[in-house]
Amino acid sequence: MQRRTIGLLMAATLSLAACGGGGSASSSLNPFQWFGGGSKQATTLMPDGGYPTARADDGRALVARITAAKWEPLYEGGMLTVTALPATKGWWAMKLVTEVPMPAGRIHADDTGVLRLRLVGLPPLDNSFEAATPADLRSDSVTVSLTLSHEALDGLREVVITGATNAVSIKRK
Repeated sequence: MQRRTIGLLMAATLSLAACGGGGSASSSLNPFQWFGGGSKQATTLMPDGGYPTARADDGRALVARITAAKWEPLYEGGMLTVTALPATKGWWAMKLVTEVPMPAGRIHADDTGVLRLRLVGLPPLDNSFEAATPADLRSDSVTVSLTLSHEALDGLREVVITGATNAVSIKRK
């Protein structure tokens, strides 16, 4: 009985192997074609419309003044920490974005070794108390950081952070 089962399995295996080889890849006997597989077109994981990049039209405005910038070493690379003062109270959703749109996680310096960033955020609603009240340096300073990998730091010699009224430059150690 066992000999017969092994013989049947061998015959089935050989017949299935014969269906898939020798130029009969498009054959209906090919098991790879049974469930709609075997497409000859290359597939991609890229989303429709490409990868998202930092968008200039997301409603964020430049923060009024950059007050400080510093590097913090990390095991994975480095962290750029930027402190700024908005024009009024109530700014939110602060973010460092590149001047030239780049995919998230793929930030790199330009050919001269300079990374140009902008500090942007969403201002308070018009006609609100926050929009009418000037920001206080002691209580309304905002701090934003950006982590860069060792790969992103390769070739980077300087970072320029731009606000609405000034720009701060920091050299990499």
